[in-house]
Amino acid sequence: MSAADPGPAASADLTKALAHGYRLMSDDPMLAEAQADEILRLHPEEAEALVLLASARRRRGAPEAALAALEPLLATRPDWGPLHAAIGLALADLGQGNTAIIAMKRAVTLDPGLTSAWRALAEQLAMCGDDAGAAVATAEEIRSSVSDPVLLEAGAALADNRLAIAERLLRDYLKRDPFNVPAIRMLAETGGRLGRLDDAERLLERCVELAPGFAPARHNYATVLYRQNKAVAALAQLEQLLSLEPNRPTYLNLKAAALGRVGDYDEAIAIWSSLLKALPDQPRVWLSFGHALKTVGRQAECIDAYRRAASLAPHMGEAWWSLANLKTRVFTTADIAEMERQWVRADISDEDRLHLAFALGKAFEDAGRYGPSFDHYQQGAGLRRARERYDAAATTSHMERSRVVFTADLLARKAGAGCPLPDPIFVVGLPRAGSTLIEQILSSHTAVEGTQELPDIISLARRLGGGPEGRGATSYPESLTELDPADLSALGEEYLARTQVHRKTDRPFFIDKMPNNFAHVGLIHLILPKAKIIDARRHPMAGCFSAFKQHFARGQNFSYDLSDLGRYYADYVALMRHFDEVLPGRVHRVIYEDMIADPETQTRALLDHCGLPFEESCLRFHETERAVRTASSEQVRRPIFSDALEQWRHYRPWLGPLETALGDSRRIWRQ
Repeated sequence: MSAADPGPAASADLTKALAHGYRLMSDDPMLAEAQADEILRLHPEEAEALVLLASARRRRGAPEAALAALEPLLATRPDWGPLHAAIGLALADLGQGNTAIIAMKRAVTLDPGLTSAWRALAEQLAMCGDDAGAAVATAEEIRSSVSDPVLLEAGAALADNRLAIAERLLRDYLKRDPFNVPAIRMLAETGGRLGRLDDAERLLERCVELAPGFAPARHNYATVLYRQNKAVAALAQLEQLLSLEPNRPTYLNLKAAALGRVGDYDEAIAIWSSLLKALPDQPRVWLSFGHALKTVGRQAECIDAYRRAASLAPHMGEAWWSLANLKTRVFTTADIAEMERQWVRADISDEDRLHLAFALGKAFEDAGRYGPSFDHYQQGAGLRRARERYDAAATTSHMERSRVVFTADLLARKAGAGCPLPDPIFVVGLPRAGSTLIEQILSSHTAVEGTQELPDIISLARRLGGGPEGRGATSYPESLTELDPADLSALGEEYLARTQVHRKTDRPFFIDKMPNNFAHVGLIHLILPKAKIIDARRHPMAGCFSAFKQHFARGQNFSYDLSDLGRYYADYVALMRHFDEVLPGRVHRVIYEDMIADPETQTRALLDHCGLPFEESCLRFHETERAVRTASSEQVRRPIFSDALEQWRHYRPWLGPLETALGDSRRIWRQ
């Protein structure tokens, strides 16, 4: 028997020693490294021990030393999947994302059952901006973790994006085995891809209850919570993950994003700065970093971050759109040429293509080339519209039903109900109608705190409608008629509790500028009768076209078709006219064009409606330093300007569908 071929007893001892080393890893990488050294003293060329040694060195923050341990194996075990996976992990820690991806792809090609390699590959692809590739790798990770034939079939369907088949197989399987954690996680992944994030959240919550140590499921859970604007809950899950792996880049990246969502931008920026020092070649992280810098007004650094992302991944349309979305003239001739090169590629994703379309639309607009500009805006909007579910008839129906429900009689009968606190100031209307300007003016007052577009009123409305598996959307707003004063007061108190996380000062009032809350003015009035409501309004053609050429990160699905846009604006005007009739004086309207023409008169009227004394700082709003998380963030850091008021007229030859859909609202919009 040779030294290279230990007997059964020695082999069993070696297996036990390696297993003990991996158990030590999470608590004390130094002890794990010592265990690997001891194994290698007895078995100097043992490949598994070298991988253990490299893993321990990585975990204690020495990826260069990890690679040094693995290099001898490349000559003796060049086709061993776990070796390439370990090399990929070390390269990722060194910030060499593209090289790490090559190594990990080699690993899973050699050994498709390497679950941890699939997971690491998914994380690296996501951080490099390849979301589609990351989704495939995640599906393969899940598939590689199971052995049951049914789950293997479901995993294959998930990997191929045959979601209906995957869902049917998994639901049937879980009827027979309701506690199977991999199956629950696979069903959650399917639900997430189908856009059913509520379902995914419930399933992943069940996963972590059944298997608290299952880190991939907990990470998925944190991600789904974040995507649903439940950032505080996401942070709680991330803290558990980071307590075990404090330096894992994907956890830190998501934590920084969640911190930004709750307004802790300083900490978020600090995390991203640290990450990018260690991982300088990650375009997605540079993009997120740029967003945070933009929000706090560090424009020069923001532009540098966006340009770094675009240089690392020229195909990544979101980097180019982010530069365009600064609403300044940042593009050079070379930039436009590069975007056009990427635009004509056949191998980029629809996501990248639509962002490039909007960016090129803005670049050509700045250059005065309005025909090509509109062409690209329309192509980008068409790509986005094709992937969104929006039913204009359902919106019209909801607005009509709201007018039926919120009668003067109902509102009189429920007068005095709700939470009496006056803290919120709601700024509603359509996006791109001046709401950010109003917010900036108000938040320049010493008694008012600006927050962001808060999702909480919409969330409450959905719940009152029964949610996706409840009574159905038709139960709201009618369900409000059944609520007694205690119910209404509790809802108002819940809203204030939910929004507390966004309040960073002791100022008595705060702003919620979610524009879509105009559809819920009745709800706001009933649950928060002393809250102020401001309607930000703009010329219908100017406002609607400005929304059409804006690519929104989420929501506003009505804005990607000119006819949908015009109809939505008309529905909005009709609903607000109704509230003017049944609640006269309840809503204060600010016409954007009037604010531009006479800011002092309009500002004084605005403050008077809010019960606030006039302060000169409100006229110097552009000097106010605060985080601004909207498409207008850079514009409100400059004095009031009027150069965009008539910009839509350059595009009038192509706006016929919008003018037709607007109907009478073009005539009565100021009323």
